[in-house]
Amino acid sequence: MMQTAVARSYLFVPGNRPERFDKACAAGAHAVIIDLEDAVPPAEKQAARAAVAQWLASEKKVLVRINSADSEWFADDLALCALPGVTGIVLPKAERIDDILRVTDAGAGLVLPLVETGQGFWNAHALAQTRGVQRLMFGSIDFQLDVGIDGEGEELLYFRSQLVLLSRVAGIQPPVDGVTTAIDNAEQLRADTQRARRLGFGGKLCIHPKQVAAVNQFFSPSEEDIAWAQRVLQAAAAANGAAVALDGKMVDLPVIRKAQDIVAEAQRYRSPTIDAISGNQS
Repeated sequence: MMQTAVARSYLFVPGNRPERFDKACAAGAHAVIIDLEDAVPPAEKQAARAAVAQWLASEKKVLVRINSADSEWFADDLALCALPGVTGIVLPKAERIDDILRVTDAGAGLVLPLVETGQGFWNAHALAQTRGVQRLMFGSIDFQLDVGIDGEGEELLYFRSQLVLLSRVAGIQPPVDGVTTAIDNAEQLRADTQRARRLGFGGKLCIHPKQVAAVNQFFSPSEEDIAWAQRVLQAAAAANGAAVALDGKMVDLPVIRKAQDIVAEAQRYRSPTIDAISGNQS
């Protein structure tokens, strides 16, 4: 049976803008995150939570980013975890196993911890192995501020690579990379998304609907990749187990498996319906 596709694009929508919720769900993202944390001023937290609860329904599948465990709003936000339509919780400033367990004990089907602090990164392996965790998310901007790193590119290479490795060791889905803040800079979005994919990330956070299509595209195998993979599989099949070369390079088992993965991935994402937040692995 074909494996379920894993979400590539996660679109944030402010929790205090309920008129945007339906539009966000129609923007083509594989998952929508209603944000009660950074997007909502303190004075509007309670009203935003009520608006989200009123809008939710079983047919409206969304994630909710609640406020961090050390905030005054966390306990009340937990009431949203078990409501219809909330398929998972994004936990910001994730640092402790106990905080994740509080979220799952409140009824969350799954949790996506946001690694945004040095402490969170230090504990990332333990977080990734905690009950209910589907995948890690990298809050790169807050992480830079917390650790004192000046730069978004190679300065964060080690940390991104470690999150990919820890996720693989923990047996969870590949991590999700942070946002690109330059909403109108298509080239920056392309570069950021392709870098994330090369490093082994499986998805990316989006802060505007116009970013979604590009993220979906750049996380997909290119037509050239698919064509190469098909040629590899055809050559391997024709060789019937014998050694074979293609374009002057030996086609061995790892190359064949890579080609199989590319073809399978392309087939999964051609489906218009993506179970973005299932527990299945890709």
